[in-house]
Amino acid sequence: MKTNKGSILTAILAGAVIGAGIGILYAPYKGSKTRKKIKTAVADTKDEVSDWLKNTKADIANTMHDKKEELDKLVNDTVSKMSHKADDIIGDLEHKLENVKKKVE
Repeated sequence: MKTNKGSILTAILAGAVIGAGIGILYAPYKGSKTRKKIKTAVADTKDEVSDWLKNTKADIANTMHDKKEELDKLVNDTVSKMSHKADDIIGDLEHKLENVKKKVE
């Protein structure tokens, strides 16, 4: 879906240009009416592109928010695991230090 968004926009714009060109060539209306139709088609295309951009921006913001939450959770889990490991290592070192002190005495 991510790679299709660019091609969708390209297809929309290409369709608008082709449609406008064909409309001009085969228009059964006089020039002023044809220009009005083209203006309306351009405005509609502009609205479609604007809506697509808004939706894409919202999708990107939501994805970034979700990924940030995942990263925060991963960092917190990693720090927690490292903290427990550090506590275990400190405990082992203290135990070994006590054994060394006992041997020295």
